[in-house]
Amino acid sequence: MLKISLDALITVDAIARRGSFAGAAKELYRVPSTISYTVSKLEEDLGVPLFERFGPKVTLTPAGEELLREGRHLLKAAGDLECRVRRVASGWETEFSIAIDSVLSPSGLIDDITAFYGVADQTRLRLLKEELSGTWEALLDRRADLLIGAAGAGPSGGGYSAEPMGKVRFVFAVAPTHPLAAVGHPLTKADLAAHRAVAVSDSARQLQARTVGLLFGQDTLSVPDMQTKHQYQLAGLGFGFLPEPFVRQDIRDGLLVEKQVEESRAEETLYLAWRTGEEGAALKWWRERLRTSPPLERMWPSR
Repeated sequence: MLKISLDALITVDAIARRGSFAGAAKELYRVPSTISYTVSKLEEDLGVPLFERFGPKVTLTPAGEELLREGRHLLKAAGDLECRVRRVASGWETEFSIAIDSVLSPSGLIDDITAFYGVADQTRLRLLKEELSGTWEALLDRRADLLIGAAGAGPSGGGYSAEPMGKVRFVFAVAPTHPLAAVGHPLTKADLAAHRAVAVSDSARQLQARTVGLLFGQDTLSVPDMQTKHQYQLAGLGFGFLPEPFVRQDIRDGLLVEKQVEESRAEETLYLAWRTGEEGAALKWWRERLRTSPPLERMWPSR
């Protein structure tokens, strides 16, 4: 008889991520005594300690780390099996994940999500925010089922389908108080080298990370998303290219100054993308919805 159940693996995983039995209990909607019993029973059955206890905080023992490392593969396989069984039975995915590039705002999908819940058969919806190559990686790693606003051409190797959503123009902008605001000629590399750039960090873990508009050795302030980059440039902390819809009103209001540069940034094509060969009902619904009601304009963040 198997001594390790999926429920026990789920419990161990939650404890490891939360750092305590109480944190795992909160996440799993259980009382702490149930979490403690599940772990004690598993340790007794296996004959090894899985956690070191330090008051309310716990850490995995080497045996616990090995159990969780392999156990997470089992949990993923069980989750995939659940999705396949449910899809066969109803056509709807158990969970559907959408990764949105940080250049766009998820709030622009409120009406779409409301409509989705009106027709979906108990499909859980999950939204992720990724940056640059990390958006494509989320699809290839199966962390996302659909990409909205994936930037540039996808990675080589295929395995996915993509449709252009539209193009976005980027403008070079600085705060009025920034030294570059007073320069009267198109900015050269020499002009830029003396100042700090603000850049969005690529969220890719395996794919080659992208860097855009940076000089070798450039002093760079790296930020987690485009919204933060926009705010920091408004505050005068550095320079960089920003999507024109982000800064249109700021430039009109004098909060940012658009500057010409000798090496401008080309327009970027943004894509919808999904894995080839997957035809669940949720994916079909979202593809059709976003084709008939293009989301790009309503997903630009409003100030």
